[in-house]
Amino acid sequence: MTRLVFFCGHAGAGKTSLAKQLFAPLARETGEPFCLLDKDTLYGGYSAAAMGALTHDPNDRDSPLFLQHLRDPEYRGLIDTARENLELGVSALVIGPLSREVRERKLFDRAWLGIGLDVGLTVVWVHTSEETAHARIVARAHPVDAYKLAHWDEYRQRCFMPSGAQRDDLLLFDNTAPAAADYDALLQRIVSATAST
Repeated sequence: MTRLVFFCGHAGAGKTSLAKQLFAPLARETGEPFCLLDKDTLYGGYSAAAMGALTHDPNDRDSPLFLQHLRDPEYRGLIDTARENLELGVSALVIGPLSREVRERKLFDRAWLGIGLDVGLTVVWVHTSEETAHARIVARAHPVDAYKLAHWDEYRQRCFMPSGAQRDDLLLFDNTAPAAADYDALLQRIVSATAST
């Protein structure tokens, strides 16, 4: 069986750190090969070049221009890359905010993802408090966060916590100060996810 595991959430939630922490334990527990696909790694350089040419700000990832013209193609490429790995028998851990896709339930739409019922599908929403996220973003001092920090009130309006039907089948993980038992519990939830056949 192959698995597609999404680590989603807003900036500063700790998606990448969490996925990397669980990568080796997941491979050990399942005995399956995995790949790690992080949107920032795959498209960071491309986005910098494109936005530098378009706006002279290579670090812009939050302006209307980026959100309207580059965001969706980047996510489509991320998901297409995951699907190619799955077709080769390699499970994928996919990291990206994917907030709109969570809100619209697209990550549970196998036709939209292009995957069959034989793929185990897990979507983890990684979250923390706004204060913790802001502090982490400031501390990491990454240039791509400059626009976000300069327009924080505007950015925070896009942030949300899944509620109602959005939460169905979604694994919520509070990454503010998790204990070892919290990581173990999430690992077991992912491992126990089965294909829909």
